[in-house]
Amino acid sequence: MVVSALVIGIPSASYGGAGNDNPGTTSYIPDEPLPNDPVPPQERLDALGISGYADRMSVRPGESVRIMVSTKASSFSSKIVRVSHGDADPIGPGIVEQVVDTPVNRTYQGMDQRLPLGSYVAVPDDRRLRPSGSFSITAWIAPTTIPGSPFNRTALRRTPVGTPRLQGLVTKWSESERRGYGLFIDEQGSLALRVGSGRGVETVSTGVKLKPWAPALGGPEMYFNKAVRPMHVNNSGWYFVAATYDAATRKVTVVQKPVSTLPDDSAATVTKQVSGGRVDVPAKPLLMAAYWNRAGDTQPAGFYNGKIESPAVYDRALRPAELAAIGAGRQSARPVANWDFSQQVSTDRVVDAGRHRLDGRAVNGPVRALTSHDWDRKTMNYNEDPAQWGATYFHEDDMLDARWRPSFTFTVPENARSGVYAARLEAPGDKVYHVTFVVRPKKPSAKIAMLVPTLSYLAYGTTGGTMSQYSDHADGSGYVYSSALRPIENYRSMTTGRKGEGRPWQFEADTHIFHWLDSKGYDVDYITDHDLDREGRALLDNYQTVITGTHPEYISTGEMDAFKAWLDDGGRLMYMGGNGFYWVTSLNRTATYTELRRHDGTEAWQAAPGEYYHSTTGEYGGLWRFRGRPPQELVGVGFSAQGFGHPTGSARYNVPFDRSVASHSPAGAWVFDGVTATKGIGGDLPSLQSPGGPMGEEVDRVDYALGTPANAVVLGTSQPFGKQYMHVVEEINTSSLFEGGDTNPMVRGDVTLVHYPNGGAVFSTASMVWTGSFFHNNYDNDMTRITENVLNMFTSGKRLPGAG
Repeated sequence: MVVSALVIGIPSASYGGAGNDNPGTTSYIPDEPLPNDPVPPQERLDALGISGYADRMSVRPGESVRIMVSTKASSFSSKIVRVSHGDADPIGPGIVEQVVDTPVNRTYQGMDQRLPLGSYVAVPDDRRLRPSGSFSITAWIAPTTIPGSPFNRTALRRTPVGTPRLQGLVTKWSESERRGYGLFIDEQGSLALRVGSGRGVETVSTGVKLKPWAPALGGPEMYFNKAVRPMHVNNSGWYFVAATYDAATRKVTVVQKPVSTLPDDSAATVTKQVSGGRVDVPAKPLLMAAYWNRAGDTQPAGFYNGKIESPAVYDRALRPAELAAIGAGRQSARPVANWDFSQQVSTDRVVDAGRHRLDGRAVNGPVRALTSHDWDRKTMNYNEDPAQWGATYFHEDDMLDARWRPSFTFTVPENARSGVYAARLEAPGDKVYHVTFVVRPKKPSAKIAMLVPTLSYLAYGTTGGTMSQYSDHADGSGYVYSSALRPIENYRSMTTGRKGEGRPWQFEADTHIFHWLDSKGYDVDYITDHDLDREGRALLDNYQTVITGTHPEYISTGEMDAFKAWLDDGGRLMYMGGNGFYWVTSLNRTATYTELRRHDGTEAWQAAPGEYYHSTTGEYGGLWRFRGRPPQELVGVGFSAQGFGHPTGSARYNVPFDRSVASHSPAGAWVFDGVTATKGIGGDLPSLQSPGGPMGEEVDRVDYALGTPANAVVLGTSQPFGKQYMHVVEEINTSSLFEGGDTNPMVRGDVTLVHYPNGGAVFSTASMVWTGSFFHNNYDNDMTRITENVLNMFTSGKRLPGAG
């Protein structure tokens, strides 16, 4: 059986972190360049042989879930399975799953379904957008990929971004029919207007190359490639662009004007008489950031990378004075349409502020709520003055919905046991792919809930090796949105854990918990982040104990509020991972995609100044600690250090932990019932994750200054880490040589118990790899013994020993 080792974000095992966790199977160090012949996303997905996704993250018995499948094979088979253990590493239990008896377990006809990459705006066809005579187009743009630009990202593309190609800005153009009109960036990187009648095409270009805008700090690919910022850039990034066509004189004027107070040689105005007369405009939607290639296409071509602001179309040739006035910020009278991207930013609606209300729709998630060309740099919150956030950022590799046709629909049996399920797809050549979804209980019945961290799965979820919120776009900017409506290669069994070569991460690592619970016979209801965000505290009220996954890094406001209220009223939480409750994460109105605005944390990329507020909810993004809600305040510990290498001459990545003095008090001794060791706990056990002990990869510590409750019981602390473990950057106020685990006391993990009012409590393992050794000795070892002591006590309903 072929098992594909998938990479999160970019290929790297030595590079890691809260913003940079990349547990791939290929090791790169800063002195090594990334591969020069990268595989495009579609080709990489095709190499799997078969892939798919579900239309829902969770479903109840009696409800249905549609399964979308793509394969080039003529047929494939599918079986519905309940997933217990998804890590294929043979030193552990291997793949453990139970087949569900259902009529959908059969062979299906294969369909080759493509990824419809690229974001754009589509405005339905209207006669007023099909001028028979003169017209004008105006907009502000900040392009990021200009042919020949030195700022090219190649990590996931065979063709460099700067390769000459046509990029649509505002178009009603059919390339195959050679008719219509459109404002473009041409193959040489200049602004150009095209007009065509179907018999001939006239193109008028400024002939002066635009200068690219360098987006905010991109991801690690720039670092690994020793990339530098391009020298030949427009200082502000913005241009005012316009084109007019006078049917009476057959004169075309094209204008590109840098929005900069500094000297810039890329300004140009060109006027030229063309030979054509009437423009023949196709009855297809007007597009922004793309153009139509062939008649009948449902997916455009010629995608643009960069920002667009305030595009407008006029049914006359604007005079030079009018163009100057618009460029100065004074809107000319009577546009046919004037689209205002600052309105309705939480939706896909693009509002026409003009008199005809020719609204459009944003397709595939261009980023909204971004600063305009005239942002005052004083106001930081777009909710205070939305007009200053009138830009939208388009990318050639955006995708919010793969829009695949369903291959079959599975109705969950009424008697289905709650858990994580999958459609196990098999194609010729031993190609296997699990389409994963969660089955909630029909009605809550268990005392224990397993909270499946679906927001974190989306943050790390790759499609064709990219599209995670750790990935870079083609122009070097980071992915802000992450959709569930696509094949997510690492949200499934058998992706990284094999023969000790990979590092199970997120879903695969969480199955170590699932199988432990199953093996020990615990009655557990499975719920998701999406469920908790939607239903809030009422969902948690059904349970005495809630268990998290190994890395619940991405948490919504609704979840934070629900946890706090539930804990205050007696709920008990087992935080079974490290670096949790870290990034502010929001969902769109239909909960099909998430949003991040990374800044001031340990991160893969950084949002631009003024762009820290989420378009989906309007809330301030970034780290929860900078919203005044650090993880320590909720669960007693918070992200402190990370490390993915090992000291020279050692095979140990992680470390064991030692019991504290407080762990021998009545408040802590019960946690260690049956455990004889007091030092080096867990260090002698094999692990399905990094070896060396249960403390590692990303670890959390107690910090009273950050909100750790005074009653917190530190049960144990990791033994010293090596210099490969580094203190998190958000706590480093100045450059220092003393940030490694060999010198910095902050580089540690603290196993902690916190008491809440009314019997509530939180047990925090403070490490991502706590559960890696659970499997050893058939789940009978010190790590499971400690964890089961806590789970059994938490679920008993009894007062915790030593609780105040």
